[in-house]
Amino acid sequence: MTLTLTTTEVDYLRSQRIGRLATVDSHGAPQNSPVGYWLDRSANTIDIGGYNLAETRKFRNVRGNPYVCLVVDDLASVDPWRVRGVEIRGTAEAIENTEPPVGVMSPEVIRITPLWIGSWGIDEANPGLHVRRAADESVA
Repeated sequence: MTLTLTTTEVDYLRSQRIGRLATVDSHGAPQNSPVGYWLDRSANTIDIGGYNLAETRKFRNVRGNPYVCLVVDDLASVDPWRVRGVEIRGTAEAIENTEPPVGVMSPEVIRITPLWIGSWGIDEANPGLHVRRAADESVA
């Protein structure tokens, strides 16, 4: 599998602590939840964890519809105005009985495999919006 996240994207994602996961429920309605996450570089996935994750609507939503979007962003500066972030659209699996990275988390994860990646403002040397399909190493 090819590398899906650039080094700059990985560095940015590791510098942040929270993202927002958008899922779709069984009626087609969107749901957006703040989440903790970590990167699995060996599998090119992003894992979402939490407390009692299997009991959450987002976990149930992923079981019924695997398409998700994770946005991690922040306001780096107000003057001058500088917003930066990474958006990852992909498919997700609701997985039970995993080893949590932190002992207080439940043994479930939502594992996201990126299909599309967008980033903005995270590379001062290369400003602007950069989007690509995950299997495509070129950045538009």
